Amino acid sequence: MAALLQAAGSDPVVGAALSTSVPAEYRDLIEEAGNTCPEISPNLLAALLTQESQFNPKAQSPVGAQGIAQFMPSTWEAHGIDGNGDGKRDVWDPEDAIPSSGKYLCTLAEEVKGVPGNKQHNMLAAYNAGAGVVRQYGGVPPYKETQEYVQAISAAADQPAGGGGSSTTGEAATAINAAKSMLGTPYSWGGGNANGPSKGICCSPNGRSGTAITGFDCSGLVLYAYAKAGISLPRTAAQQYAASEPVKPGKVRPGDLVFYGTSAFTTSASTSVMAG
Repeated sequence: MAALLQAAGSDPVVGAALSTSVPAEYRDLIEEAGNTCPEISPNLLAALLTQESQFNPKAQSPVGAQGIAQFMPSTWEAHGIDGNGDGKRDVWDPEDAIPSSGKYLCTLAEEVKGVPGNKQHNMLAAYNAGAGVVRQYGGVPPYKETQEYVQAISAAADQPAGGGGSSTTGEAATAINAAKSMLGTPYSWGGGNANGPSKGICCSPNGRSGTAITGFDCSGLVLYAYAKAGISLPRTAAQQYAASEPVKPGKVRPGDLVFYGTSAFTTSASTSVMAG
């Protein structure tokens, strides 16, 4: 049975203070913007940016959201700021978009402060669906996409800091067998959780949607397999990468993971060799 090797991306990932994977070039921006107001934190902002774009400053959604923080043009026009003081507001520039996202979260927190329920959840729901919708429903609206969005960001923001440890031989075997038991399960972008296959979300960078497919994506299968072994992992590949410890090629063992990508924000997890 083949061991699974974790391969580092080409960009360093910094995670001493932030429990969510953050490319080094964005760390200071997120630390500063994440302290814009008491309602947000660097970890929360990092988790939001991971969910929105995987830290890809060139990301563009099928519905027109733009940049690392996925601002719609009308929202950017109203709330974008010149974060780096170069005289222009550029949604594609993380030095503008990251401070803008922190400021916008604080604005939304103020707009929904009178809504019952978890204040942080309401704020995140407003970022996804709009403050008016949150006020209309008296909390997180009954939209599957928004509910999953809030849950994913909140869970990632609450991840404890520090890297992952080594699994035992028994845990590795349990994870591998759990993954093998799902052979033949359909691929679903954003699909899968600790309980098994689930409908996915929309949309992948190439526009692929998992909303009508019950199954797993790569990191979803990893999450499920290791949950069966009693090991809790974050949801996305980039977060799993940040929570792992590098393994030298000569030290690989069954249960180690393979990650690939040109940078931290494009990191993907390969699960196809888990049972190899």
